[in-house]
Amino acid sequence: MARIDVVMPQMGESIAEGTLSKWLKKVGDEIKRDEPLFEISTDKVDAEIPSAAAGVLAEILVTEGQTVPVQTVVARLETEKGAAASGAPAGTATGGARSGGNGATVGAGAPPQKQNTAVPSAAPQRSAAPVTASTQSSSSMAQSAAANSFEDRLRTKSSPLVRKIAAEHGIEISALSGTGIAGRVTKRDLDQHLGGGGVSASHAPSFSRESHGPVPTPWPGDRVEPMSRMRALISDHMVASRRTSAHVTSFFEVDLTRVARIRSQLRAQVEAQTGQKLTFLPFIIKAVTEGLRKFPVLNASVAGTSVIYRKNINIGVAVALDWGLIVPVIRGADDLSLGGLTKALNDLAARARVKKLAPAEVQEGTFTITNPGVFGSLMGTPIINQPQVAIMGVGAIEKRPKVMTGADGEDTIAIRTCAYFSLSFDHRIVDGADADRFMAFIKQYIESYPETAA
Repeated sequence: MARIDVVMPQMGESIAEGTLSKWLKKVGDEIKRDEPLFEISTDKVDAEIPSAAAGVLAEILVTEGQTVPVQTVVARLETEKGAAASGAPAGTATGGARSGGNGATVGAGAPPQKQNTAVPSAAPQRSAAPVTASTQSSSSMAQSAAANSFEDRLRTKSSPLVRKIAAEHGIEISALSGTGIAGRVTKRDLDQHLGGGGVSASHAPSFSRESHGPVPTPWPGDRVEPMSRMRALISDHMVASRRTSAHVTSFFEVDLTRVARIRSQLRAQVEAQTGQKLTFLPFIIKAVTEGLRKFPVLNASVAGTSVIYRKNINIGVAVALDWGLIVPVIRGADDLSLGGLTKALNDLAARARVKKLAPAEVQEGTFTITNPGVFGSLMGTPIINQPQVAIMGVGAIEKRPKVMTGADGEDTIAIRTCAYFSLSFDHRIVDGADADRFMAFIKQYIESYPETAA
């Protein structure tokens, strides 16, 4: 009989923690390999995590709604059918762990392996709940998880100024109740704690860099709801991106009449081959991948005073969910055909909406496309998805009257299918001229879409 650990998986390259949103099994339940065990939530993905081994759920160490660091043990399984559930400390047996050729534990919690070349994959991937040999007691793990909760760490990660003032006065920041996001202690909180003559909260709005704005009080009749974990993390991610990158946005009107005609001709064929609906987005993704090859600075990241030019072209596509936003990634998008892009795009979007994405499918994006036009928006200024340096928005695709110049030089009014494209870029490394050349290339490519690319 062996008892093995189930740990919190890493759901993104920049994700250090996750929220266990729901247990799908209870202590004493039998579970099959690849059967969903629990749900997690981060700012990048909501997903069901399947078990990597068959057995009985012996212990649950992390409760629903608790946020813990990646690789934290959240539960233990007995790998032999019928084993009794108990709270006894786990042993060190590893019989239930799955490992690769080098003996390393394999599972959803392991950081993704870097590849030298992009390998496109449109087929669904199954993630496995990672398991490792147990070496700690349940009580010590529970205490460690509680001490490293998202709120605890966020509260102590105040600004350098706040930490400096606290150190000068011998104040333990974690002991204070802050007014910033998730209880972060702000300078105003310290001023009030020290009696430094700060303005009374009853006479001025609470405002700080940490809380990203004023903290209003509800009025009679207002309804107050706490942010979901995903919404709170998205909020923090968006504000952090605005602080990190020098955002600039350019707009281009693009004529998609030719693409609309090609799409109409190919729709039945692509749908018969892939079983997927052919939209305008695969055509746009194909144009973007060609543009990124020509202008690699848009497919880059900033690392201090260095620029990382990505070899792979992995396109993230924003998908709106009822409970938030997620950006699954089409890896090696530049190597996929129109049919391949269609299949990958629709598959990722469908599984994102039912929490079936694997961790690798929301990681290592190099450029993002968001499509608010599906809701009728004409244009927008999207926020860059860190650590990328650009994001393109596609507005509503609609028919408009346009002035066209014929071969004889005469101007006529024609009905054309058009949309506004926006590009938000990081002006730290992307100059306006390069951004506009990139967008001009996208416009020209789409308006004269090559038949061979279809």
